Amino acid sequence: MRCPKCTSIEDKVTDSRIAKEGNTIRRRRECLECGHRFSTTETLVRDGIIVIKRDGRREEFDREKLVRAVRAACHKRPVDLEQITMLIEDVVDSVEAEFDSEIPSRALGHGVMQRLRNIDQVAYVRFASVYKEFRDVAEFVDEVTSLSKPPK
Repeated sequence: MRCPKCTSIEDKVTDSRIAKEGNTIRRRRECLECGHRFSTTETLVRDGIIVIKRDGRREEFDREKLVRAVRAACHKRPVDLEQITMLIEDVVDSVEAEFDSEIPSRALGHGVMQRLRNIDQVAYVRFASVYKEFRDVAEFVDEVTSLSKPPK
C-alpha cells in the first residue's frame, strides 16, 4: 500500500478489524518512511456479476456506479459514508444470494429503495424519483404520500 503523504510503499499494519459480517477488513497502517498513519479498507471482489438492464442490455456490475447513485440521493442529508457502504453491501449480498451471477437492475434499485426508506426519507424520494422515472408531479406526490404508510 502506498503512503498518501510520501508515496512510500514501506508500511506496517498496526490494527486490523473485520467489519460487516466478514466482507470488509479495515486496516490501520503506519508509513515506515515518514511515520504518517492512514487507514485502508479491503472488500470482497465480486467477479462475474452481470446486471440486466431494463432494456435487456447486460453490463458488468459496477459497485462504484451504485455508490455514486446512493451518494447523490444522500447529498446534504444526515447519512454518513459508513451507512451508505453498509446499505450497498446489504443490497449486493441479498440480490447475489437470490439471483446468483445475473442480477436484474430492478432488484438492485428496489433493494436500495427499501433500505433508504428506513435510513432517510428525503434520500429515498430522491432515489425513487430517478429509479421510478416519475413523469409528472402527481407521481412524485403519490410517492411522498406513501411514506406515511408502513412499507409493504
